[in-house]
Amino acid sequence: MRCCTAARSRMAALLLLPLLSLSVKGNESPTGQTFNLQARASEIDPRAKSYPDIGYVLETSKGRVADKQNASVDTSVESRGQLVIWLMGYNRALFDRLNSYGLHAIQPHYARQWFGKVCQQQPVRPQCRGNMRLEAATGEDFSDEAAIDKPDGMTERSFQFVRWLDQQNPEGNWGQFINQTGDGLIWDKVIIAGASHGSTTSARFAKHQKVARVVAFCGPRDQFQEWQSLPSATPANRFFGFSHVLDTGWSGSHYCRSWEMLGMHQFGPIVDVDSSEAPYGNTRRLTTAFDIDGNTKRAHSSVTPGFAAYKLDNGTFAHEAVWRYLFTHPVDQTGEPDERDPGCVVER
Repeated sequence: MRCCTAARSRMAALLLLPLLSLSVKGNESPTGQTFNLQARASEIDPRAKSYPDIGYVLETSKGRVADKQNASVDTSVESRGQLVIWLMGYNRALFDRLNSYGLHAIQPHYARQWFGKVCQQQPVRPQCRGNMRLEAATGEDFSDEAAIDKPDGMTERSFQFVRWLDQQNPEGNWGQFINQTGDGLIWDKVIIAGASHGSTTSARFAKHQKVARVVAFCGPRDQFQEWQSLPSATPANRFFGFSHVLDTGWSGSHYCRSWEMLGMHQFGPIVDVDSSEAPYGNTRRLTTAFDIDGNTKRAHSSVTPGFAAYKLDNGTFAHEAVWRYLFTHPVDQTGEPDERDPGCVVER
């Protein structure tokens, strides 16, 4: 019986191998290399399923694969012993930078398409979106808007992905993020991060589960929701945010509202990164006002590496120091408490 089980395990591994993508950078080091890996959530864990009502599917209606997950690590860089879980679409430029900082990174397939489909009451209940985010993140019963099973929550999808990575890419030492009982991640080693919708879910999850750090690009938002002021499992000094001032989430006072409700103002003022240098007074609240010709859509995506980001005349990104700061600045180094901004409307 044991031999048959082993044979089935080897067969499963063979079926997965075509989905694994390994690539090596041109600047390969004798001490290591960069691994970029990809696999479908449904091939890693056969329990995974679709939730069409909230747009959470393994394949689209046209048969296009929708549950690809990405991961990367650079073994030539000294590891910081932390794993970034990115809750948004895969961003290769960002992952390259995370790896260069000595961080492992994964992008799991999780429910982020529900926005606009649930919690549509007018007015929306004050915990509705927060509860839906937490259900999508954990696969536990927090929301009556949708029912997501544990194998399909972000936490289990991430764990199953890391366990698979540990088997398929032993050079990457992914096992360091798996707990001693082998049934979950070591969340104290996890940086939860995202942009826009993903940054808001990252912050909501961190209120529920203590993590090493939260990095919120263009967010969190969830205007008029109240979860931001709930007791937090993750200390407030571990939350970091970065926004463009022309982003409508910022100009509408939604981000600064969330930042204050999360307690980030206790660790420094809002700092314009374009007129200051790292470590930006050890603050947690960073903004940029670089010229985007009034394009608010560009503003929303301009704070992460990509085509909309701020570039210098020589073609390099202007915010390299900012991105490194957000992910690596020691969380115990903080700025002086700042008063609340009267322009940020906190009350519902």
